[in-house]
Amino acid sequence: MKLSRRAVQLTPSEPRRIYDEAQKYRNVIDLTLGDPDLPPPMNVRQAACDAILAGKTRYSANAGLLALRQAIVAEAKKEYGMDFQAESEVIVTVGAMESAYLSLWSLLDEGDEAIIPAPYWINYGEVVKSCGATPVFVETRPEDAFVMQSKDIEKCITKRTRLLVLNSPANPTGAVIPGETLDQLAKLAVKHDLTVISDEIYSHLAYDGRKVESILTQPGMRERTVVVNGFSKRYAMTGWRVGWTLAPSPLIRVMTQMTENVVACAPLPSQYAALEALSDRTDESYIRQEFEKRRDCVLEELQRIPEITSVGIPATFYAFLNVSATGMSGEEFAMGLLKSKQVAVIHGNAYGGDAYRDYIRIAFTLPCDELRKAFARIREFLAERSAR
Repeated sequence: MKLSRRAVQLTPSEPRRIYDEAQKYRNVIDLTLGDPDLPPPMNVRQAACDAILAGKTRYSANAGLLALRQAIVAEAKKEYGMDFQAESEVIVTVGAMESAYLSLWSLLDEGDEAIIPAPYWINYGEVVKSCGATPVFVETRPEDAFVMQSKDIEKCITKRTRLLVLNSPANPTGAVIPGETLDQLAKLAVKHDLTVISDEIYSHLAYDGRKVESILTQPGMRERTVVVNGFSKRYAMTGWRVGWTLAPSPLIRVMTQMTENVVACAPLPSQYAALEALSDRTDESYIRQEFEKRRDCVLEELQRIPEITSVGIPATFYAFLNVSATGMSGEEFAMGLLKSKQVAVIHGNAYGGDAYRDYIRIAFTLPCDELRKAFARIREFLAERSAR
Protein backbone atom coordinates (compact mmCIF):
# COMPACT_ATOMS: atom_id res chain seq x y z
CA MET A 1 0.00 0.00 0.00
CA LYS A 2 1.40 3.37 -1.03
CA LEU A 3 0.37 6.39 1.00
CA SER A 4 -0.28 9.74 -0.63
CA ARG A 5 2.34 12.49 -0.53
CA ARG A 6 -0.12 14.63 1.41
CA ALA A 7 -0.40 11.97 4.09
CA VAL A 8 3.27 11.24 4.59
CA GLN A 9 4.26 14.90 4.84
CA LEU A 10 2.11 15.44 7.93
CA THR A 11 4.15 15.92 11.09
CA PRO A 12 3.24 13.78 14.11
CA SER A 13 1.83 15.83 17.00
CA GLU A 14 4.36 16.46 19.75
CA PRO A 15 1.71 17.39 22.35
CA ARG A 16 -0.10 14.13 21.69
CA ARG A 17 3.16 12.18 21.80
CA ILE A 18 4.02 13.63 25.20
CA TYR A 19 0.44 13.12 26.40
CA ASP A 20 0.64 9.45 25.39
CA GLU A 21 4.00 9.10 27.09
CA ALA A 22 2.62 10.66 30.27
CA GLN A 23 -0.12 8.03 30.48
CA LYS A 24 2.55 5.41 31.15
CA TYR A 25 3.14 6.88 34.62
CA ARG A 26 0.83 6.00 37.50
CA ASN A 27 1.24 9.22 39.49
CA VAL A 28 1.42 11.74 36.67
CA ILE A 29 0.15 15.31 36.90
CA ASP A 30 -0.88 15.97 33.33
CA LEU A 31 -0.67 19.60 32.17
CA THR A 32 -0.49 18.82 28.45
CA LEU A 33 -3.87 19.10 26.72
CA GLY A 34 -6.28 22.03 26.58
CA ASP A 35 -9.14 19.92 27.88
CA PRO A 36 -11.11 21.61 30.69
CA ASP A 37 -11.79 19.38 33.68
CA LEU A 38 -14.90 21.34 34.68
CA PRO A 39 -18.40 20.05 33.85
CA PRO A 40 -20.65 21.96 31.46
CA PRO A 41 -23.61 23.81 33.05
CA MET A 42 -26.21 21.42 34.44
CA ASN A 43 -28.98 22.60 32.13
CA VAL A 44 -26.74 21.91 29.13
CA ARG A 45 -26.05 18.37 30.31
CA GLN A 46 -29.75 17.83 30.95
CA ALA A 47 -30.63 19.06 27.46
CA ALA A 48 -28.38 16.41 25.93
CA CYS A 49 -29.96 13.68 28.07
CA ASP A 50 -33.45 14.89 27.16
CA ALA A 51 -32.55 14.85 23.48
CA ILE A 52 -31.29 11.27 23.69
CA LEU A 53 -34.35 10.08 25.62
CA ALA A 54 -36.63 11.83 23.13
CA GLY A 55 -34.98 9.97 20.26
CA LYS A 56 -33.27 13.03 18.81
CA THR A 57 -30.31 10.94 17.75
CA ARG A 58 -30.50 10.94 13.98
CA TYR A 59 -28.98 13.25 11.35
CA SER A 60 -29.53 16.98 11.18
CA ALA A 61 -29.10 19.13 8.10
CA ASN A 62 -25.46 19.12 7.00
CA ALA A 63 -25.12 22.73 8.15
CA GLY A 64 -26.65 21.91 11.53
CA LEU A 65 -29.99 22.46 13.23
CA LEU A 66 -31.58 25.62 11.93
CA ALA A 67 -32.63 26.56 15.46
CA LEU A 68 -28.99 26.32 16.58
CA ARG A 69 -27.80 28.38 13.64
CA GLN A 70 -30.40 31.00 14.51
CA ALA A 71 -29.16 31.03 18.10
CA ILE A 72 -25.56 31.47 16.88
CA VAL A 73 -26.65 34.37 14.70
CA ALA A 74 -28.38 35.96 17.70
CA GLU A 75 -25.21 35.49 19.74
CA ALA A 76 -23.17 37.08 16.93
CA LYS A 77 -25.49 40.08 17.00
CA LYS A 78 -24.68 40.55 20.68
CA GLU A 79 -20.96 39.96 20.21
CA TYR A 80 -20.30 41.97 17.06
CA GLY A 81 -23.37 44.15 16.52
CA MET A 82 -23.78 42.54 13.08
CA ASP A 83 -26.57 40.67 11.35
CA PHE A 84 -25.98 37.29 9.72
CA GLN A 85 -28.30 34.98 7.81
CA ALA A 86 -28.81 31.71 9.68
CA GLU A 87 -29.72 29.85 6.49
CA SER A 88 -26.62 30.82 4.51
CA GLU A 89 -23.86 32.43 6.62
CA VAL A 90 -23.31 29.97 9.45
CA ILE A 91 -22.45 26.29 9.66
CA VAL A 92 -22.38 24.01 12.71
CA THR A 93 -19.37 21.70 12.68
CA VAL A 94 -17.82 18.80 14.58
CA GLY A 95 -15.90 21.11 16.87
CA ALA A 96 -13.97 24.23 15.93
CA MET A 97 -11.28 21.91 14.53
CA GLU A 98 -13.58 20.91 11.67
CA SER A 99 -14.43 24.57 11.12
CA ALA A 100 -10.74 25.38 10.76
CA TYR A 101 -10.13 22.41 8.48
CA LEU A 102 -13.09 23.09 6.19
CA SER A 103 -12.26 26.80 6.00
CA LEU A 104 -8.67 26.19 4.93
CA TRP A 105 -9.65 23.38 2.56
CA SER A 106 -12.22 25.62 0.89
CA LEU A 107 -9.94 28.64 0.53
CA LEU A 108 -6.51 27.29 -0.44
CA ASP A 109 -5.19 25.85 -3.69
CA GLU A 110 -1.85 24.17 -4.30
CA GLY A 111 0.93 26.73 -4.33
CA ASP A 112 -0.96 29.25 -2.21
CA GLU A 113 0.51 30.66 0.99
CA ALA A 114 -1.17 31.15 4.36
CA ILE A 115 0.42 33.37 6.99
CA ILE A 116 0.30 31.93 10.52
CA PRO A 117 1.76 33.85 13.49
CA ALA A 118 3.99 31.77 15.75
CA PRO A 119 3.84 30.25 18.29
CA TYR A 120 0.78 28.63 16.80
CA TRP A 121 -1.81 25.93 17.31
CA ILE A 122 -0.10 23.17 15.37
CA ASN A 123 -3.15 21.92 13.46
CA TYR A 124 -3.21 25.05 11.30
CA GLY A 125 0.18 24.37 9.78
CA GLU A 126 -0.62 20.72 9.17
CA VAL A 127 -3.93 21.42 7.46
CA VAL A 128 -2.37 24.07 5.22
CA LYS A 129 0.28 21.55 4.15
CA SER A 130 -2.35 18.89 3.49
CA CYS A 131 -4.04 21.31 1.07
CA GLY A 132 -0.83 21.52 -0.97
CA ALA A 133 -0.34 25.08 0.22
CA THR A 134 2.57 26.56 2.16
CA PRO A 135 2.31 27.78 5.76
CA VAL A 136 4.36 30.92 6.28
CA PHE A 137 5.13 31.29 9.97
CA VAL A 138 5.74 34.77 11.34
CA GLU A 139 7.40 34.86 14.73
CA THR A 140 6.04 36.93 17.59
CA ARG A 141 8.31 38.05 20.40
CA PRO A 142 8.14 38.05 24.20
CA GLU A 143 8.93 41.76 24.30
CA ASP A 144 5.63 42.29 22.46
CA ALA A 145 3.85 39.83 24.80
CA PHE A 146 3.68 37.51 21.77
CA VAL A 147 1.25 39.86 20.00
CA MET A 148 1.86 39.91 16.27
CA GLN A 149 3.07 43.11 14.68
CA SER A 150 1.54 44.23 11.40
CA LYS A 151 4.95 45.25 9.98
CA ASP A 152 6.18 41.69 10.40
CA ILE A 153 3.10 40.33 8.64
CA GLU A 154 3.45 42.74 5.71
CA LYS A 155 7.04 41.68 5.09
CA CYS A 156 5.84 38.13 4.44
CA ILE A 157 3.03 38.92 2.01
CA THR A 158 3.74 37.76 -1.54
CA LYS A 159 1.70 37.38 -4.71
CA ARG A 160 0.84 33.86 -3.53
CA THR A 161 -0.48 34.89 -0.11
CA ARG A 162 -4.18 34.09 0.15
CA LEU A 163 -5.03 34.30 3.81
CA LEU A 164 -3.96 35.23 7.31
CA VAL A 165 -4.79 33.12 10.36
CA LEU A 166 -5.49 34.96 13.61
CA ASN A 167 -5.94 33.26 16.96
CA SER A 168 -6.88 35.73 19.68
CA PRO A 169 -6.72 34.89 22.52
CA ALA A 170 -3.95 32.60 21.36
CA ASN A 171 -2.92 29.04 22.03
CA PRO A 172 -0.21 28.54 23.35
CA THR A 173 0.67 32.04 24.58
CA GLY A 174 -2.65 33.47 25.79
CA ALA A 175 -1.87 36.66 23.83
CA VAL A 176 -4.77 38.99 23.04
CA ILE A 177 -4.52 41.20 19.94
CA PRO A 178 -5.42 44.81 20.84
CA GLY A 179 -7.83 46.87 18.77
CA GLU A 180 -5.18 49.13 17.25
CA THR A 181 -3.27 46.11 15.94
CA LEU A 182 -6.45 44.60 14.53
CA ASP A 183 -7.05 47.88 12.73
CA GLN A 184 -3.59 47.72 11.14
CA LEU A 185 -4.07 44.07 10.16
CA ALA A 186 -7.46 44.82 8.64
CA LYS A 187 -5.94 47.53 6.47
CA LEU A 188 -3.30 45.04 5.31
CA ALA A 189 -5.97 42.47 4.48
CA VAL A 190 -7.95 44.96 2.41
CA LYS A 191 -4.83 46.30 0.69
CA HIS A 192 -3.60 42.84 -0.33
CA ASP A 193 -7.04 41.22 -0.81
CA LEU A 194 -6.49 38.63 1.92
CA THR A 195 -9.03 36.46 3.65
CA VAL A 196 -8.67 36.32 7.44
CA ILE A 197 -9.54 33.25 9.50
CA SER A 198 -10.21 34.55 13.00
CA ASP A 199 -10.08 31.72 15.54
CA GLU A 200 -11.95 33.05 18.58
CA ILE A 201 -12.46 29.83 20.53
CA TYR A 202 -10.96 31.39 23.70
CA SER A 203 -12.71 34.75 23.43
CA HIS A 204 -14.74 34.18 26.61
CA LEU A 205 -11.73 33.14 28.67
CA ALA A 206 -10.09 36.56 29.12
CA TYR A 207 -9.19 37.84 32.58
CA ASP A 208 -8.98 41.04 34.62
CA GLY A 209 -12.07 42.44 32.90
CA ARG A 210 -10.32 42.39 29.52
CA LYS A 211 -12.53 42.68 26.42
CA VAL A 212 -11.46 40.62 23.42
CA GLU A 213 -12.02 42.39 20.10
CA SER A 214 -12.54 40.78 16.70
CA ILE A 215 -11.13 41.80 13.33
CA LEU A 216 -14.59 41.09 11.94
CA THR A 217 -15.80 44.46 13.20
CA GLN A 218 -13.06 46.44 11.43
CA PRO A 219 -14.00 48.40 8.27
CA GLY A 220 -13.97 46.28 5.12
CA MET A 221 -13.66 42.97 7.01
CA ARG A 222 -17.24 41.70 7.01
CA GLU A 223 -16.85 40.24 3.52
CA ARG A 224 -13.35 38.78 4.03
CA THR A 225 -13.44 37.33 7.55
CA VAL A 226 -14.11 33.74 8.60
CA VAL A 227 -14.92 33.47 12.32
CA VAL A 228 -14.15 30.07 13.85
CA ASN A 229 -15.62 29.37 17.27
CA GLY A 230 -17.36 26.69 19.27
CA PHE A 231 -18.58 25.39 22.60
CA SER A 232 -15.54 23.43 23.79
CA LYS A 233 -13.76 26.06 25.86
CA ARG A 234 -16.44 28.57 26.88
CA TYR A 235 -18.83 25.84 28.09
CA ALA A 236 -16.26 23.10 28.87
CA MET A 237 -17.76 20.89 26.15
CA THR A 238 -14.63 19.54 24.45
CA GLY A 239 -15.90 15.99 23.98
CA TRP A 240 -19.31 17.10 22.73
CA ARG A 241 -17.77 18.20 19.41
CA VAL A 242 -19.80 21.24 18.42
CA GLY A 243 -18.22 24.21 16.68
CA TRP A 244 -19.39 26.82 14.22
CA THR A 245 -18.26 29.17 11.50
CA LEU A 246 -19.56 32.58 10.47
CA ALA A 247 -18.57 33.55 6.93
CA PRO A 248 -19.89 34.90 3.63
CA SER A 249 -22.43 32.60 2.04
CA PRO A 250 -20.26 31.30 -0.87
CA LEU A 251 -17.78 29.85 1.63
CA ILE A 252 -20.49 28.42 3.89
CA ARG A 253 -22.08 26.73 0.87
CA VAL A 254 -18.81 24.97 -0.04
CA MET A 255 -18.10 24.04 3.58
CA THR A 256 -21.57 22.53 3.85
CA GLN A 257 -21.00 20.45 0.74
CA MET A 258 -17.68 19.29 2.12
CA THR A 259 -19.05 18.37 5.55
CA GLU A 260 -21.64 16.18 3.82
CA ASN A 261 -18.74 14.20 2.38
CA VAL A 262 -16.75 14.01 5.62
CA VAL A 263 -19.00 13.72 8.69
CA ALA A 264 -22.59 14.43 7.51
CA CYS A 265 -23.29 16.64 10.54
CA ALA A 266 -22.36 17.35 14.13
CA PRO A 267 -23.80 14.92 16.73
CA LEU A 268 -27.47 15.75 17.14
CA PRO A 269 -27.78 15.43 20.95
CA SER A 270 -24.73 17.70 21.25
CA GLN A 271 -26.39 20.23 18.98
CA TYR A 272 -29.43 20.32 21.26
CA ALA A 273 -27.09 20.79 24.22
CA ALA A 274 -25.37 23.64 22.36
CA LEU A 275 -28.73 25.24 21.67
CA GLU A 276 -29.47 25.15 25.40
CA ALA A 277 -26.00 26.58 26.14
CA LEU A 278 -26.85 29.71 24.18
CA SER A 279 -30.13 30.21 26.01
CA ASP A 280 -30.74 32.78 28.74
CA ARG A 281 -31.00 29.90 31.21
CA THR A 282 -27.28 29.19 31.03
CA ASP A 283 -24.72 30.69 33.38
CA GLU A 284 -21.25 29.52 32.43
CA SER A 285 -19.45 32.31 34.30
CA TYR A 286 -18.11 29.83 36.86
CA ILE A 287 -15.86 28.37 34.16
CA ARG A 288 -14.07 31.64 33.44
CA GLN A 289 -13.94 32.49 37.14
CA GLU A 290 -12.35 29.15 38.01
CA PHE A 291 -9.71 29.48 35.29
CA GLU A 292 -8.93 33.03 36.38
CA LYS A 293 -8.43 31.68 39.91
CA ARG A 294 -6.09 29.03 38.53
CA ARG A 295 -4.26 31.63 36.46
CA ASP A 296 -3.62 33.57 39.66
CA CYS A 297 -2.41 30.38 41.33
CA VAL A 298 0.08 29.77 38.50
CA LEU A 299 1.41 33.32 38.66
CA GLU A 300 1.77 33.02 42.45
CA GLU A 301 3.70 29.76 42.14
CA LEU A 302 5.97 31.22 39.47
CA GLN A 303 7.10 33.89 41.91
CA ARG A 304 8.76 31.07 43.87
CA ILE A 305 10.73 29.84 40.84
CA PRO A 306 12.92 32.68 39.53
CA GLU A 307 14.39 30.42 36.83
CA ILE A 308 11.00 30.26 35.07
CA THR A 309 9.47 33.46 33.73
CA SER A 310 6.25 34.57 32.06
CA VAL A 311 5.24 37.69 30.13
CA GLY A 312 1.76 37.35 31.62
CA ILE A 313 -1.37 35.27 31.13
CA PRO A 314 -4.13 37.62 29.96
CA ALA A 315 -6.43 34.87 28.64
CA THR A 316 -6.92 31.15 27.89
CA PHE A 317 -5.88 28.40 30.29
CA TYR A 318 -2.30 28.17 29.04
CA ALA A 319 0.97 29.55 30.38
CA PHE A 320 3.88 29.87 27.94
CA LEU A 321 6.93 29.91 30.15
CA ASN A 322 10.61 30.64 29.53
CA VAL A 323 12.85 28.03 31.18
CA SER A 324 16.19 29.11 29.68
CA ALA A 325 17.55 30.22 33.07
CA THR A 326 17.38 26.59 34.21
CA GLY A 327 20.14 25.76 31.74
CA MET A 328 17.79 23.45 29.83
CA SER A 329 15.92 23.78 26.58
CA GLY A 330 12.16 23.44 26.76
CA GLU A 331 12.35 19.89 25.45
CA GLU A 332 15.05 18.88 27.92
CA PHE A 333 13.01 20.43 30.71
CA ALA A 334 9.76 18.75 29.65
CA MET A 335 11.19 15.27 29.20
CA GLY A 336 13.38 15.47 32.30
CA LEU A 337 10.47 16.68 34.43
CA LEU A 338 8.23 13.89 33.19
CA LYS A 339 10.76 11.14 33.84
CA SER A 340 11.98 12.52 37.16
CA LYS A 341 8.82 13.93 38.75
CA GLN A 342 5.93 12.71 36.61
CA VAL A 343 4.70 16.17 35.64
CA ALA A 344 3.77 16.42 31.96
CA VAL A 345 4.19 19.69 30.04
CA ILE A 346 4.78 20.50 26.36
CA HIS A 347 7.99 22.02 25.03
CA GLY A 348 7.86 25.22 23.01
CA ASN A 349 9.40 23.74 19.86
CA ALA A 350 6.09 21.99 19.25
CA TYR A 351 4.41 25.34 18.64
CA GLY A 352 6.88 27.10 16.42
CA GLY A 353 10.20 25.37 16.08
CA ASP A 354 13.60 26.40 17.34
CA ALA A 355 12.64 30.03 17.97
CA TYR A 356 10.69 28.81 21.00
CA ARG A 357 13.11 26.13 22.19
CA ASP A 358 13.47 27.94 25.54
CA TYR A 359 9.77 27.62 26.36
CA ILE A 360 7.27 25.18 27.76
CA ARG A 361 3.48 25.32 27.72
CA ILE A 362 1.37 24.22 30.63
CA ALA A 363 -2.40 23.85 30.54
CA PHE A 364 -3.85 24.76 33.93
CA THR A 365 -6.83 22.50 33.47
CA LEU A 366 -6.49 20.97 36.94
CA PRO A 367 -7.60 22.38 40.32
CA CYS A 368 -5.29 24.70 42.24
CA ASP A 369 -4.26 22.01 44.72
CA GLU A 370 -3.02 19.85 41.85
CA LEU A 371 -1.29 22.81 40.23
CA ARG A 372 0.51 23.54 43.49
CA LYS A 373 1.61 19.91 43.70
CA ALA A 374 2.93 20.17 40.14
CA PHE A 375 4.94 23.29 40.95
CA ALA A 376 6.26 21.69 44.14
CA ARG A 377 7.57 18.84 41.99
CA ILE A 378 9.08 21.34 39.56
CA ARG A 379 10.93 23.00 42.44
CA GLU A 380 12.18 19.60 43.57
CA PHE A 381 13.29 18.81 40.01
CA LEU A 382 15.30 22.02 39.77
CA ALA A 383 16.76 21.66 43.26
CA GLU A 384 17.97 18.12 42.54
CA ARG A 385 19.57 19.25 39.28
CA SER A 386 21.39 22.15 40.92
CA ALA A 387 22.68 19.83 43.66
CA ARG A 388 24.45 17.53 41.21
